[in-house]
Amino acid sequence: MTSASNIQESGKPAASRPSVFSRVKNNIGLYSIALTIAMFLLAFLIIPVLKVIYVAFQDPHSGSLSLVNFIDFFSSSLFRESFYNSFYVSAMSVVLASIFALPLAYFTTRFEFRGAVIIQTLGIIPLIMPPFIGAVAMTLLFGDNGTVNLLLDEHFGFTLPFMEGLNGVIFVQSVHYFPFILINLSASLQNIDRAMEEAAQSLGSSGFTLFRRVVFPLAMPGYVAGASLVFVKVFDDLGTPLLLNVNNMLAPQAYLRISSVGISDPMGYVISVILVGFSIFALWASFQALKGKDYSTTQKGGGGLSKRKLKAGELALCYGVIFLLLALVLAPHIALLLLSFGTIWSFSPLPDGYTVAHYATAIEQASGFIKNTLIYAGLAGLIDVILGTAIAYLVFRTGIKGRKWLDYGAMAALAVPGVVLGIGYLRTYYDIDMPITGDPMATWWGIIVIALSVRRLPYALRSCVAALTQVSPSLEEASENLGAGKASTIRRIVIPLMAAGLLAGFVTSFATAAVELSATIMLVSNEQDAPLAYGLYLFMQSAAGRGPGAALGIIAVLIVGLATYLSHYIVDRTRREQAAER
Repeated sequence: MTSASNIQESGKPAASRPSVFSRVKNNIGLYSIALTIAMFLLAFLIIPVLKVIYVAFQDPHSGSLSLVNFIDFFSSSLFRESFYNSFYVSAMSVVLASIFALPLAYFTTRFEFRGAVIIQTLGIIPLIMPPFIGAVAMTLLFGDNGTVNLLLDEHFGFTLPFMEGLNGVIFVQSVHYFPFILINLSASLQNIDRAMEEAAQSLGSSGFTLFRRVVFPLAMPGYVAGASLVFVKVFDDLGTPLLLNVNNMLAPQAYLRISSVGISDPMGYVISVILVGFSIFALWASFQALKGKDYSTTQKGGGGLSKRKLKAGELALCYGVIFLLLALVLAPHIALLLLSFGTIWSFSPLPDGYTVAHYATAIEQASGFIKNTLIYAGLAGLIDVILGTAIAYLVFRTGIKGRKWLDYGAMAALAVPGVVLGIGYLRTYYDIDMPITGDPMATWWGIIVIALSVRRLPYALRSCVAALTQVSPSLEEASENLGAGKASTIRRIVIPLMAAGLLAGFVTSFATAAVELSATIMLVSNEQDAPLAYGLYLFMQSAAGRGPGAALGIIAVLIVGLATYLSHYIVDRTRREQAAER
């Protein structure tokens, strides 16, 4: 945003304008902060990813750059199959997630009936659980010997392959990630210009035709945003395929090659480059899908769709569809809760008995995992809020050169899968020793914190940007006119007014970092430094550990859920207090 001083400067004769050197000298503090952030992003995002790309194109024998590794990759039937499977699973997950999200979003925004807010809230809950934990729970319910198939076989004499091979990965990922489509699509539907719908109705359009030709096209920006997120998240997910024993996908293959063959194996790097390439492709395709089309409204907020009352039969049908969908997407949480209390759950619709011993075992054996997670995720959230606030302020409140590249660099982390970042850290920092211990930097627990903060920085940054744009620059100018310095103004005026947004950014970063597996599984060098997600993965490897693992999963859900609730509560209370002051 252009300040008053900048406007005045632009009006000066060219000869009297300050030189570039003078501007840098006058803003030496801002340039120092920008340089520090740039060095952080360069060291822990750009260089590791470039290292991965360089090794992928490096001939292992001569050391020269070539395409030999990619030729070897596509010459292997296993890798070709993994490439196809990853694309297929991601695409089908988007389709199935859309089937879950569309009715929930449309019904709650289009019709008048009780419980719309509760339905929207319940629809977001699947994001709280790590997807690889949901894989175990879904196997108990929908696997070959799960609850549903046992009942189908007993009463109807057939079973369905819900969790067989790639079907299981698609099913689990769709259930876990569909809230991305639900959230974005609901927001778009609420912002549709009501006049557009009324004009279509006056021309005779109604029912499904109205939805297909008018409503859904106008809500396309929200749908595309959610669908692209689902595609990217599914494409780079590591834990779910591993726990379902589906290894013929790209992310599992990258992990298995590096962990089994070694850090020098070129195939792991080739796969990493392909993962990054497809993440960028998905984001690019989402932009291209909307390019050249106008979705703007003619009134603020668009007015939203005109809600109509349902007849008794229609209302019952809507509630029936919503109940089935919510029962399906919340099934993993229910199964995980039963498993956490169940004594034995095998070849039976429900556990044979119930106990609280699994929780005692989980707390006793996993207290270190929980402590590490609170430390790691807390530090990552703090780093993200500090960096996000600094980047937002530099971009939107200063005129320093190159400031927008900080925003671009931070947001680039969205296109880097966790497994790629982990491989990049191993390759870049394994040969660099820590000053005191002499251990490789890649085995230091702090590198896990850095990886988590880099992975979650885009989410915190957007919250910080949103919070800063709601703070009027006139307040800063008034403070400085009264004699306060720039640092004092930021500390005493800007930061307090951004408090709600900063808290939202911290909680978003904390909650998602607490269940991150893809990056941490590559960087954990010993179990003592492992976070909760890694501990969950270890527990779920064996049948004996699944009870305590489920208990630990419930604890993880409670931690994330409590953090999310507290953030909403504090943000809402802050808004009410600010409204009362006005």
